[in-house]
Amino acid sequence: MPSHFIREFIRNPRRTGAIAPSSSRLAREMVARMNLEAASVVVEYGPGTGAFTAEILARKSPHSLYLAIEQNPKMTSLFRKRFPGALIFEDSVENVSRILKELGQSEVDCVISGLPWSIFSFELLERILTATHSILRPGGHFSTFAYPPGNLMPSGKRLQKRLTSLFSRVHKSRVVWRNLPPAFVYHCVK
Repeated sequence: MPSHFIREFIRNPRRTGAIAPSSSRLAREMVARMNLEAASVVVEYGPGTGAFTAEILARKSPHSLYLAIEQNPKMTSLFRKRFPGALIFEDSVENVSRILKELGQSEVDCVISGLPWSIFSFELLERILTATHSILRPGGHFSTFAYPPGNLMPSGKRLQKRLTSLFSRVHKSRVVWRNLPPAFVYHCVK
């Protein structure tokens, strides 16, 4: 599967944003504080081929609703092959409210994001984070990751500033060194 990431990254880096799938260690850190066992509705943004999905599905209640939103058609196809029973929408996460409405839902307990924030414009980052905040129940959890060098760039600073202004609690994990590239996780609570 790493070769799929490299090909998709080369073909369209603004859509894929990664050259390799996230590691199982980063996946465990992404879901560590999410309380997935008690969640009724779980949304995953940009699952790619499912590096975080396997960890989410292993921890969530069998009675909860899980759905993924992936914009890249190739990644969506690979995801469907790997997780044939999982619900995935080939769409932009900006449309999460509409997608939830189609499913008869308006709020979610958890959002796990694999999106490449550093390549997004400020306007896109703002639209996605605002949409995410609006669908989370009070006390809902949001987790996303970033790369340490990118945290020093203007886009990384914007992400951190916006997270701390939107969410009542934001926890930054230690760096997960066994990931390519090394990354850390933002755990946020509404």
